[in-house]
Amino acid sequence: MRPVLLLDVVGLTPRALAHMPRLSRLASGGWQSRLDTVLPAVTCSVQSTMLTGLAPAQHGAVGNGWYFRELGEVHLWRQHNRLVTGEKLWETARRADPGYTAANVCWWYAMGMSTDVTVTPRPVYHADGRKSPDAYVRPQALHDELTGRFGDFPLFQYWGPTASIVSTRWIVAATRHLLATRDDALTMAYLPHLDYDLQRFGPLDPRADAAAAELDTALAPLLDDAEARGITVLVVSEYGIEPATTPVDVNRLLRSAGLLEVYVQDGREQLDPWTSRAFAVADHQVAHVYVRDPGDLPRVSALLRGLPGVDLVLDRAAQAGFGLDHPNAGELVLVAEPGAWFTYYFWLDDDRAPDYARGVDIHRKPGYDPAELFFDPGDRLAKARAGLNLVRKRLGLRYAMSTTPLDPSCVRGTHGRLPASDADAPVILCSQADVPPVVAGRLSSGGVPAAAVKAAVLELQGLGTRVG
Repeated sequence: MRPVLLLDVVGLTPRALAHMPRLSRLASGGWQSRLDTVLPAVTCSVQSTMLTGLAPAQHGAVGNGWYFRELGEVHLWRQHNRLVTGEKLWETARRADPGYTAANVCWWYAMGMSTDVTVTPRPVYHADGRKSPDAYVRPQALHDELTGRFGDFPLFQYWGPTASIVSTRWIVAATRHLLATRDDALTMAYLPHLDYDLQRFGPLDPRADAAAAELDTALAPLLDDAEARGITVLVVSEYGIEPATTPVDVNRLLRSAGLLEVYVQDGREQLDPWTSRAFAVADHQVAHVYVRDPGDLPRVSALLRGLPGVDLVLDRAAQAGFGLDHPNAGELVLVAEPGAWFTYYFWLDDDRAPDYARGVDIHRKPGYDPAELFFDPGDRLAKARAGLNLVRKRLGLRYAMSTTPLDPSCVRGTHGRLPASDADAPVILCSQADVPPVVAGRLSSGGVPAAAVKAAVLELQGLGTRVG
């Protein structure tokens, strides 16, 4: 069986690939196609579809997070693999070959994943409230092996205002180490670098081109290693990023209409999902709107259809047309117009915003916040305070990293809707000239569905007919 290196180069499009000579050379020796992504075109949904071959309506990852009705809480960026229903790629392969082994470096929903090797960001949550960079690694001995060679996982360069190529370099180094020390049939790595500057500056900014070139340089040694070892490389992307022009405050509209409620603690407002008749979990260009009383659906739907920046309002029947009609989804799902995206903001006065709003806090915010990629431009001391807080961290002191702006206009790139053009669509490319059957019929006529990635890997390894 020929081993496969499955790389998720998130944000990779033909526009970015034009600035990536090493990755382009890989594609020129094999094949390349548009990848037809899913709605919502966000990390957790697309990755889950690629690894299970199922739509969000079947695997349940309807976004990067959703409202857990049984808990009465919104949770984004949960990590446990049991949240994704369906047989994963390596589990299917093991039915044909029980000795099949797989390694995962930073693909999502990694906690409890049945891969033989798992490496995923997981901070140390200290008893006094501090958070330190680290990773969840199994087998256990591999943790110290990786950190001893490459240092602690660079959490603060993985997300937030200091996110940079440093985290991708660590992931590349860890993946190269696994290729050198193990013989897994499947090695997966998630490379996030394009996501940062394309959301910060937009895909048309020269800094986006520079980020693509920087990623290509960091990726080259890994591609060289795979080539030298005879490993087939399959590169996928989840989505393309389009220019962002219009933030849409869906929750503020619902609040003004008396449908969303808050409660107050320490003078600050908190979303009250238990008593709200309707509220939205914003996730880039898609928002799940949870409506408690079915009798409110016509009113809420009409209200949202009139909100500038909203393109589609999908009820359960319309969600089925996109493979999104899962119980985890909102009673209504909004899709933004091109260039528009949804904020999670529910407060009407910034002085009443919850404390997490000004920090990098992906697990407490009841929606995605791309403004976390920026230092607040209205606060001249934001960077200095962030530096002081890092000193406090090293001294073992507690700190609050209040750097995030509450003005969303700084965000210049977004994603989530289905792409309107091939230039801005995600791609799939492969180093092997032999095209797997699940792909062959699509290269000339269109794109490869994200749900076909699983079958493509199995066919590249000669397991397609053995697993059915």
